[in-house]
Amino acid sequence: MPARTKRTYNLSASTVRRVRELAEHYGAAKTQDGVVELAVERFYFEARDRAEGEQWAAAASDPEFQAEMAEIAEIYDQPETWPK
Repeated sequence: MPARTKRTYNLSASTVRRVRELAEHYGAAKTQDGVVELAVERFYFEARDRAEGEQWAAAASDPEFQAEMAEIAEIYDQPETWPK
């Protein structure tokens, strides 16, 4: 089991109420800590995916990146470069 760290955060009363409801009434997780962990993990992946999407969008208009991708595609488009 991963190590746990005790932290204290100042949350609004409505957020605390929602965390409690998610755990107790909706079964989102077994504990309130579990609800917070799930929410943070979900938000983390959303933020990471959004940043990655922005990087790919920037790459689409980067001439150097496009040239490198064209070169790689050219190399792998030649059947003799693939192992048999």
